Amino acid sequence: MKKPIIAFGILTAMSYSAFAQLNLNNSINKISKEVKSSTKGNGKTALSNDEVVKGLKEALEIGSKNSSSLASKTDGFNKNAAIKIPFPPEAIKVKNTMESMGMKGQVDKFVVTLNRAAEEAAKDAAPVFISAVKEMSVSDGFTILKGADNAATNYLKDKTSTQLKEKFNPIIKQALQKVQITSYWNPIINKYNQLPGVEKQNPNLDDYVTTKAMEGLFKLLADEEFKIRKNPTAQVTDLLKKVFGGN
Repeated sequence: MKKPIIAFGILTAMSYSAFAQLNLNNSINKISKEVKSSTKGNGKTALSNDEVVKGLKEALEIGSKNSSSLASKTDGFNKNAAIKIPFPPEAIKVKNTMESMGMKGQVDKFVVTLNRAAEEAAKDAAPVFISAVKEMSVSDGFTILKGADNAATNYLKDKTSTQLKEKFNPIIKQALQKVQITSYWNPIINKYNQLPGVEKQNPNLDDYVTTKAMEGLFKLLADEEFKIRKNPTAQVTDLLKKVFGGN
């Protein structure tokens, strides 16, 4: 009886040993995969979440400064088809009617003035954006990093648009006053509203230009984010190179 018992014990020990070895192999494979997935192709160690967050904020700060600089130049809005502010769509009847009455020159000057106001406001845009960036808390940094090429911009837009509009509106209002918007708008709207049978129009130009200026700046910011993600020459700091260099 002893030999079968001993044999059974040996088989049991061998089976346990094989099972343990299998578990060990599985663990090694799992660790190996985790190490590989947490390193980049160049062999560098994985980024910490803190580095990702700092890199995203740095990219947005640089992008904010660049986009603000581009937008605030003369014709930064007016001659950039991607962000140029058009005649208010809700008052398009005003535009068409006044142009048909020979006032196209005045309409064109008014549109230029809208864009001049946005260009003027853009001078103060960078600090507003950067303040919002610094307050941003990103718990899903890797998701943003590996997301779409404008993921960080969209995140900032979603989280700060209401706050930015509140800060931007008085800046736009002041800019509109500086470029004397009423001297271009009032002759157009007053003459239109005097026409028989028309529905009187007078859109809120402050809100309209604020919204369009923010949209334009976010568009430029997304362009800057794309450059930082894809163009090594735009990765102007060591942190940006580390965070975005492997993308």
